[in-house]
Amino acid sequence: MSRGMPSPAIVLANGGYRKSDGKVAHGLVRSGSRFKVLAVVDPEAAGEDAGEMLDGVRRDVPIVGSLDEAIASAGETPEFCVIGVATLGGRLSDELREEVRRAIEKGMSIVNGLHDWLADDPELAGVAGEKGVQLIDLRKPRPRRELHFWSGEVYGVKAKRIAVLGMDCSIGKRTTTRMLVEALEQDGLRTEMIYTGQTGWMQGAGYGLVFDSLPNDFVCGELEKAILNCDREVSPEVMVIEGQSALRNPSGPCGAEMLLSAAVAGVILQHAPGREFVEDFEELGLRIPPVEDEVELIRRYGVPTLAVTINGHGMSGEELIAEQQRLREVLGIPVVRPLEEGVGELVPVVRRLVK
Repeated sequence: MSRGMPSPAIVLANGGYRKSDGKVAHGLVRSGSRFKVLAVVDPEAAGEDAGEMLDGVRRDVPIVGSLDEAIASAGETPEFCVIGVATLGGRLSDELREEVRRAIEKGMSIVNGLHDWLADDPELAGVAGEKGVQLIDLRKPRPRRELHFWSGEVYGVKAKRIAVLGMDCSIGKRTTTRMLVEALEQDGLRTEMIYTGQTGWMQGAGYGLVFDSLPNDFVCGELEKAILNCDREVSPEVMVIEGQSALRNPSGPCGAEMLLSAAVAGVILQHAPGREFVEDFEELGLRIPPVEDEVELIRRYGVPTLAVTINGHGMSGEELIAEQQRLREVLGIPVVRPLEEGVGELVPVVRRLVK
């Protein structure tokens, strides 16, 4: 699929747009060069502007109650329909499957980031064949013979690598990554994003991997290969690597690969002070560790934390600013509120790494 003009698309959120489950839809509404979102389907949020509901910025993307309404609103049946939710376990619910089937019948190709592969569903694959449309399963890895082991070639890449890690899932790592890439480019640094999840690809990033769909033996090698390809093809000065999950999230620990296999020069750590427990495991009492402890853990990997970025969900503006000031004093590094004040303060931090 071309990285040229964005392809018109309808996004299925189906009850998830108001929740963190809708993070795929959120990312596509915020920005992207691969798809132009014409409408979001979510009966529970119908009637609102998707941008205003997300972060108060009107983007003229309507939230509608059905696929038929989305097509009517768009004035056309677009080529693509994107599954815009990241469900627990990446499963395709019966309700969402029915919406997908209707979209196929209307002649739309489906972009799917869930672990349930549409191409393996005989009925959906059959209807797609009849209609001549594609079922694009982003989490379906390439054949193992095409995957790579880690080799150490990453040590020869001159571009500085920075990882945007987080304290938990669904905390804003990808959004901060994209904002930082844009800010660095605007400041004159040739910068590329290395995506590690399906939404990064959907938004148009050119280099990366869908981390959690790979056999474990190949994760580090595929991450390295994405970095090497990026270096050889466009030679950026900086690569910003999107993190996944968290170093100490017991349902899917992740981050050591970015710190070690990507040989990063530093970390931007995304934090949500208003979140006490690991998402989806509140009933188990799994507390998110203090951000100060996470900075120390990252240091023990041999990597400095350059700054902390904070997500204000669940906090008032005053509470968020107070926590920002507290962390600045405790950590002695920049602490930034990306959605409220941008990430410009991080640009000189990164510039100091580039020689």
